[in-house]
Amino acid sequence: MIDAALLSRWTAESAAGLERRCAEIDDINVFPVADGDTGTNMLLTMRAAGDELRRRYREDGGPLAPGSPGCAEAAAALARGALVGARGNSGVILSQVLRGFSEAIGEARGALDAAVLRTALSRAHRLARAAVARPREGTVLSVLAAAAQAAVDSTAESLTDVASASAVAAAEALRATTAQLPELARAGVVDAGGYGLLVVLDALATTLGRPADEAPSPPPPPRTRTARGTEALTTDRESGSDRFSYEVMFLLDGTDDARVTTLRAELVAVGDSVAVVGDGTPGGAGLWNVHVHCNDVGAAVEAGIEAGRPHRVTVMRFADQVAASGADGRFTRDRAVLMVVAGPEVAELARESGADVVEAGDPAPDADDLAAALAGTRARHVVMLPGDPELTAHAERAASAARRVGQEVVVIPTSSVLQGLSALAVHDATRRPGDDVVAMAEAAAGTRTAGLLVAESEALTWVGRCAPGDVLGISDGEVVLIAPDLSVGALWLAHRMLTAGGELVTALLGAEADAELGAHLADDLRRTHPEVDVLVYRGGQADYPLVLGVE
Repeated sequence: MIDAALLSRWTAESAAGLERRCAEIDDINVFPVADGDTGTNMLLTMRAAGDELRRRYREDGGPLAPGSPGCAEAAAALARGALVGARGNSGVILSQVLRGFSEAIGEARGALDAAVLRTALSRAHRLARAAVARPREGTVLSVLAAAAQAAVDSTAESLTDVASASAVAAAEALRATTAQLPELARAGVVDAGGYGLLVVLDALATTLGRPADEAPSPPPPPRTRTARGTEALTTDRESGSDRFSYEVMFLLDGTDDARVTTLRAELVAVGDSVAVVGDGTPGGAGLWNVHVHCNDVGAAVEAGIEAGRPHRVTVMRFADQVAASGADGRFTRDRAVLMVVAGPEVAELARESGADVVEAGDPAPDADDLAAALAGTRARHVVMLPGDPELTAHAERAASAARRVGQEVVVIPTSSVLQGLSALAVHDATRRPGDDVVAMAEAAAGTRTAGLLVAESEALTWVGRCAPGDVLGISDGEVVLIAPDLSVGALWLAHRMLTAGGELVTALLGAEADAELGAHLADDLRRTHPEVDVLVYRGGQADYPLVLGVE
């Protein structure tokens, strides 16, 4: 029977299978856009599903103990995690596969047996097809349709036999995709999304007990070794989408079915590869994941604003993703620096300095968000600057996941955005990667940082008792001074930090800080410490009115 432990094992087996095949699936990704990330997107989506299950039930390792949560609750957690964490068009469709299982299990009355599996696969196909505005044959939808039909046609009573029949049918349908889509035929490949789905269905059959040697044979390798195949695949990747330049995705809530229908129509009018999928909440009042390829990014986001509350908006330019680097089509450049920041102004500052940026909002980015950002850099070697001690563990986990799929990632555990900016300032892509990492780490370590906070209540600190409204100078997590206002606090904190020496003081003003705060600080330091250079930027952070760094 299907239970929560089986679902957990299936998720883990699927993620492991996608991890093994990730580079191969990415390499044959030519439809709908040859951006070489289908395997990566499906892997990250499946990991997001598993992470949600672990978060909900605090599972720290292997499969869930039988009976620990109910099976319906576990399936719902997987579907929710996949919906929130879906990456790309292929990830959105995969989320609907898991939603199909969740709904079938939730509606089941009695044993969770082969009949429920048939219902789950049929529901998955209907949901996935409904999610795509303009479905085409020869895609993952064709593979899913064949798998669902094979399950319905099977007269077996065994879950293993039904799952095996679905996997065999999926493999046959996958081979047929080459002849069904001209884009696939030109490149001599099968559909990448369909290949990823086969990996997931094969993992289900394996989890249910089918011997490994009975797995359907994988599709033939892409004909990239022939001159014609290589030329076709390279041409497709260099051109990317022949009509649209951007992929836009966002989560949407605060809406309803009628507005979602209008949103879908508006997105079809401005782009293609439109997929709008929800969590099944009656009336459409729940969470939706929206995906579109377009040229007018503003129009897509504005349509989302009209429909409800869009958040976690991501925009990817295909020109930054396509064009293979070396033998691996996932990489379009050799080096990148990925920096996590809080505040739009400092994000722009980091971008101007050459970094790829993750803007930390509420909630803060987790390991899946950072893993997706690493994949999105399309760089073979990435230095990640988390900028917050609480994000370092997430960054290390994301880096570990990226390394397993062939990306070289080094995390420099910066504790503040100013340490990250210092590291970024000495980054030199012409140096050997190892030497560059050492230089960046030394620059970060040589930057002392502190900040100002306004006390919200009375408290006893290391330097005395503070009252509400007092300004606290914070360094290394401890209160080091209490000042009557921000202007005085900035001067006292800067002078305190410069007692150990320094050549450069950088100040980042928070979102609500007055510009005069930075001007007064700069004037005072130029008068009292003429040997020190002073830079003041608008950082836009919401927590600290002022952050100081001394190098």
